[in-house]
This record gives sequence, C-alpha cells and structure tokens, in this order.
Amino acid sequence: MTATAAVRRLNYDVADLKLADAGRDRILWADTQMPVLNLIRERFRREQPFKGLKVSCCLHITTETANLLRTIQAGGAEVLACASNPLSTQDDTAAALVRHFSIPTYCRRGEDRDTYYRHLNAALDFHPQITMDDGADLVSLIHTKRPARLKEIRCSLEETTTGVIRLKAMAADG
Repeated sequence: MTATAAVRRLNYDVADLKLADAGRDRILWADTQMPVLNLIRERFRREQPFKGLKVSCCLHITTETANLLRTIQAGGAEVLACASNPLSTQDDTAAALVRHFSIPTYCRRGEDRDTYYRHLNAALDFHPQITMDDGADLVSLIHTKRPARLKEIRCSLEETTTGVIRLKAMAADG
C-alpha cells in the first residue's frame, strides 16, 4: 500500500497535509534532542507494553509531543491525538503525524470551540482503553457527556496541576 493510500484510510482533521514533510523534519530534529525518550522508544519496540491497546491523547500538538506519541505507538498501541490547546498547535506537526507516522490527529491551530469539542469526541469515538490528558478535558467529557465509555477505560493520565485540580473538584462533586 502506498503512503497516500495509507493516509486515505486514516480518519483525521488537520489544517494542511502539504505541511507534513516540514513537520516530519522538525519532529525528527526534536527527537535528536530527546535521548532518554529514544531509549524508552527502543525498549518499548522490543517489549510492546501497550500491544493491543488504544490510547487517545489530548495534548499540546508540538514536535516534542509527537515524539512521545511515536514512543507510545512503538510500544504497540494504536494512538490517536487531539489538541489540548489550539493556540499551541503546530499544524506541520499535526500533518506529519498523519502522513508520516500513521497517527490519526484532530487539531488545527486556532480552532474554534465547536471544532475543539468535535475533536475531543473523535478521540472518544476511537474507543480508547487509555486516555492521556493535559487539562482533563477528555476525562471530564467522558464523565459528563459520554459515561457509557467509562467501562472501556483502563486508566487515564493527567499531566498538569490544573487538570489534577479539576479532577479533584470532579471527585468532590461525586
């Protein structure tokens, strides 16, 4: 199958796939500055700790995050990405994740609120067993609007203090 055919099979919503080559070059350059993540990726490639799992990640879509997503994928997971902050989204990185790394990606720099929530819902429609959040938007959406998905989730990760505060408030509210 050609790369173009593979991209056609992926679901995604990015600004411009023509930016993919520039995004790939920036992702691979950033990777040279992340030696520990490289070691983890090689270990994951061998050990496959996420084999058979689906992981939806709502994170800043940057070159650094792209390398984290590649590492999770190397560990055997099917990975989907959406943006946690449309203002930090790098459109070339998003395009490269789709075209060069076969990671369905839903984000556009500066996307509006409706598009943002459509992308969050796409991440949940992926039926992940693991969610990874920056700001607890996926977990919040699961609990408030998509509770049927809760039984599918094995674990959720939150990377920010703001998200943890939000999760604690949700727990206090039951």
